[in-house]
Amino acid sequence: MFGIGFPELVVILLLALIVLGPQRLPELARTLGRAFAALKQTVDEAQSEVRDELRAAEEASTHPPAATGAGPPAEKPTDHGS
Repeated sequence: MFGIGFPELVVILLLALIVLGPQRLPELARTLGRAFAALKQTVDEAQSEVRDELRAAEEASTHPPAATGAGPPAEKPTDHGS
């Protein structure tokens, strides 16, 4: 977690408690938790979309579309009343 160990985390939390006070600290923690959860959800959705696009591109490159009359269109015979 950003190279922060347990002792550093305790110091940061104590400083936050001193600066913000015991009433505002839980509110700040909830707000930060919601923000990180929303950020994680956004990142997960973006990763999922990228994976889906890569999978679709890979399938398209390994399985070309089936040939359904890929040649030039056939000319219709015309009846000139002969």
